[in-house]
Amino acid sequence: MSDIQQNEILSALKNVMDPDLGKNIVDLGFIKGMEIKDGKVSFDVELTTPACPVKEQLHQQCVDEVKKLAWVKEADVRMTARGQKQANHGSIAQNPSIKDIKNIVAVASGKGGVGKSTSAVNIAFALAQTGAKVGLLDADIYGPSVPLMTGATKPTKGHLNMVEPPQVEGIKIISVSMFSGSNSANILRGPMAANVIKQFLSQVHWGELDYLIIDYPPGTGDIQLTLSQIVPIDAAVVVTTPQEVALIDVRKAVSMFDTLKVPVAGVIETMSYFICDGCDKKHYIFSDGGGEKTAENYGVPYLGGVPIDPKVVAGADSGKPVVKYQPDSIGAGAYIEIAGNVVRQIAILQNLEGQALNNFNLKWKVAS
Repeated sequence: MSDIQQNEILSALKNVMDPDLGKNIVDLGFIKGMEIKDGKVSFDVELTTPACPVKEQLHQQCVDEVKKLAWVKEADVRMTARGQKQANHGSIAQNPSIKDIKNIVAVASGKGGVGKSTSAVNIAFALAQTGAKVGLLDADIYGPSVPLMTGATKPTKGHLNMVEPPQVEGIKIISVSMFSGSNSANILRGPMAANVIKQFLSQVHWGELDYLIIDYPPGTGDIQLTLSQIVPIDAAVVVTTPQEVALIDVRKAVSMFDTLKVPVAGVIETMSYFICDGCDKKHYIFSDGGGEKTAENYGVPYLGGVPIDPKVVAGADSGKPVVKYQPDSIGAGAYIEIAGNVVRQIAILQNLEGQALNNFNLKWKVAS
């Protein structure tokens, strides 16, 4: 492999831009393991995640750009993903079972009944369908519903007395209801509930994951604070409905994450609209654009709206998430798009880490 040929390849690949990060894949350091022999070029494009929503687009662009060179006879482009992230978090030392998790995502809401758990489940399944390794932690101690929504069974005892979480479609799932029973009331004071969460993080064999989705309890209480303090949360997703009464609580959730220095990847609006069978028109039953306006007011992305779709409800009640079992439905399409937007925002946040201020304070001083 001559240096001249390698430089020609790299120069050609500088025309391939990551649309989310706004830089070319060469400057981003994505090109690895290049080999050139007898006109055949092969290399890896090491993305930030296997769930990259523009993976196929980047692959085709790489092949097209390399083949523009007259001496190239064949282009073998392999799309890969980065290994374990290198994070200097004290919480990793305290909870070694999470050391092989690349991204931890909180799915939260300011109040209950807005479709937070349904969103967490469908985002997890959408990410898993891209080939990502995914875990789902049901941290809603007082209202655990993830096992019902996924059909997850009981955990087992694994190596070194660690809890081995059950898997559904390859997704590792853990919930307090697996230990107490779905119909049992979990009567726990704040410190006790927080301790349960700590056990889920320290005594569960999560293994290597690309994403651990944590379904937060609604509100801004002890468990939310404990999770955000003991776990290196990479990004939070806030779920709301369009009504003003729900948006008031969303603002509290966004403010909580800002106080805890947890970056907010964006806002999801559920029950956004309804499309009737007869007119094929969007009906905004619970107001219009509330989630989008709230996201704009807080300077965070709007990740998308989920329509009122009976298939989403039926999928949650039957343990068959709509993303997996009704992929052609409008609800599934919305969640698949939202999952892609979450991945994009996490990549952007990680790329900006250390380059931008999270927040700032201005103090006005009266001139004497």
